[in-house]
Amino acid sequence: MLRLHKDKNMKKKKKVSFMYILGGGILKENFIVKHTKMIVLVVFLFFVYISNRYACLLKIREIVNLQTELKNVKYEAIQTSAILTSNTRPSQVEELVKKQGLDLEKATTPPYKLK
Repeated sequence: MLRLHKDKNMKKKKKVSFMYILGGGILKENFIVKHTKMIVLVVFLFFVYISNRYACLLKIREIVNLQTELKNVKYEAIQTSAILTSNTRPSQVEELVKKQGLDLEKATTPPYKLK
């Protein structure tokens, strides 16, 4: 009787083949049936991990794009500020007034405060 039991176990071990797994026979094994809940939980956590990683990668890519855009906007702001500063110099303003042909002159008397 003991020998029969060993032969059954040996046959089960020998049965495990590629077609056995592909055919779904492995799902009837005692180990799989006993631990079905744990296997489902592990698979669920695996999918959650993958989706979380994908979402994080998308956010990181968006952050990098926004940082690049911010850097470009900062350079543009500095360039615009430099142009504005150079255009508001008194000598530059006088030159622009002359080019436009306006009848404006530089004030000869200093400004004074009204009380």
